[in-house]
Amino acid sequence: MKSVHDTRARPVWLNGRAVALLMAASLTTMANATISPALPGLERLFADDPNAAMLTRLLVPAPSLSVALCAPLAGLVIDRYGRRLPLLVGVILFVIAGCAGLFLPNLPAIFASRLVLGVAVALIMTAQTALIGDYFAGGDRNALTGLQISARNFGGLVFISLAGWIAAISPRLPFAIYGLAAVFLPLMWRTIVDLPRRSPAFDANPAGGGEGQASWAIPMLLLVFLQAATNMIFFVMPTQMSFFLEARGFESTAMTGAVLGVLMLAGGGLALLYSRIQRTTGYAAIFFLGYAAMALGFVLLVFAATTPLLFAAAAAIGAGYALVSPSFVALALNLTPLQYRGLSGGILTASIFVGQFCSPLVSTPLIANHDYDGLFRGTALLLAAMAISAGVPGGANWIRTRSTLRSKAIDDSWRAR
Repeated sequence: MKSVHDTRARPVWLNGRAVALLMAASLTTMANATISPALPGLERLFADDPNAAMLTRLLVPAPSLSVALCAPLAGLVIDRYGRRLPLLVGVILFVIAGCAGLFLPNLPAIFASRLVLGVAVALIMTAQTALIGDYFAGGDRNALTGLQISARNFGGLVFISLAGWIAAISPRLPFAIYGLAAVFLPLMWRTIVDLPRRSPAFDANPAGGGEGQASWAIPMLLLVFLQAATNMIFFVMPTQMSFFLEARGFESTAMTGAVLGVLMLAGGGLALLYSRIQRTTGYAAIFFLGYAAMALGFVLLVFAATTPLLFAAAAAIGAGYALVSPSFVALALNLTPLQYRGLSGGILTASIFVGQFCSPLVSTPLIANHDYDGLFRGTALLLAAMAISAGVPGGANWIRTRSTLRSKAIDDSWRAR
């Protein structure tokens, strides 16, 4: 009988389960950034609210707070009871909470619906990460981690570009886009199943060597911290771009949609090549190239007085983020013992959204004190330091060692099945 992990006979993206998981991945970008072009319009619509300026900026990362709190708990539930039901419940809740902004009467109520949306995202993303580890191994797993970033970016390109157009009609209309997630449910229902549960004795410490939990927990915590910082930096784009463009004299709704569309298109295109680039260069070079590209993008934003420079900056930031993001998932799945895969996915998911939620809380005061140019210069310097850290021999050797610590033994475990 052919193993569920034996997808070498055809490209992984032709696998029905892979397609369903990529659909789930596309909801990540939709969850937060879809309403970005509508933020100035929502601020004007609810101008009588004294907290309108801060609340509108928090609508984009608001789901991140719920994800940060709920994803680790979702991971524990998924490890114990399975992946299928949490994924399906998450998508249904996503549709209901996402569309609620169409009719809710005030900003606090919309903010509350965004928090509920975060619970849905926690279920979806945690189950999706665990299922990637369950269904795929080796090169197929690396390919799928790159493809899920493409799904997020191309999904974001469609959703955010559409939102940029319809936000000009009404700032509430972008909330309707969340209803598109209902289209994904039939395929998920048919293809996503829970694999037979394995005994703890089989799953324990698959990498061998008797290193115990500390051998993966400490590197995992470092990955979590780095991913949170990366997403805090990246999320400056959807949370501040519409206000930056307005300050520079651009028509903000359509232009925000166009700039963020370029961001997603560049990231989605490069992520399609992630597996090939990773095989050629290794993880350390991936981090170096990714952070260097993001640093270049933020430097370009300082001088972005014209549309071509804006698009070039967005493309560099999107491409750099698309290079580093799949590596976090791939490294985490290589590090984590099988019986903790849901918890690992939950913590990794939480770190993404902790960074996203903190982004406007950090960037808004910096803009107030140092203007947008000061924020972008400081961000570029930080990213340059991160790139150099990945490129120096010590950092490169650490990443190389951790990337191979468990992957061979885990692949051997899959083949033994």
